[in-house]
Amino acid sequence: MPVYLLDSSALGKYYHQEVGTIDVIRLVQEPTARHIVSRLTITESYAVFARKMRTGAIDEDEFERLWQQFGVDVAQGLFEIVRIVESHHGEAERLIRKYARRSLRTSDALQLAVALDVNRRTILDQFVCADIRLCEIATEEQLSVFNPAQP
Repeated sequence: MPVYLLDSSALGKYYHQEVGTIDVIRLVQEPTARHIVSRLTITESYAVFARKMRTGAIDEDEFERLWQQFGVDVAQGLFEIVRIVESHHGEAERLIRKYARRSLRTSDALQLAVALDVNRRTILDQFVCADIRLCEIATEEQLSVFNPAQP
């Protein structure tokens, strides 16, 4: 059974058509796979929908539809949710220090900390992320990475 951890840059592609959507849909609809997200991904995904509305990529009706569908998917357990705990903050701080010259954002460091923790406990098949900088750092941290935005 494959195990995927999706960050919000990849998960947003499941809900809104863009480069990489087909690949993310394939992963999320893989029936025998585990689909893990951090609790932070939930909040960030709602923010992604809001940003798409603010920038005109979607209208208010589509925003409401995405908001509702995502809420239903989360409530129905489509994604396993990992709480962010104190140890994740410590790991994120280590990553920020290690990659200080690479401008690793706080939220990205927390996402990566959760992915590393899941990988230690479960063996993560792929960290699914569409942020090039975060993908590079995750690879350096020995994670297998899939970037659906890169064909």
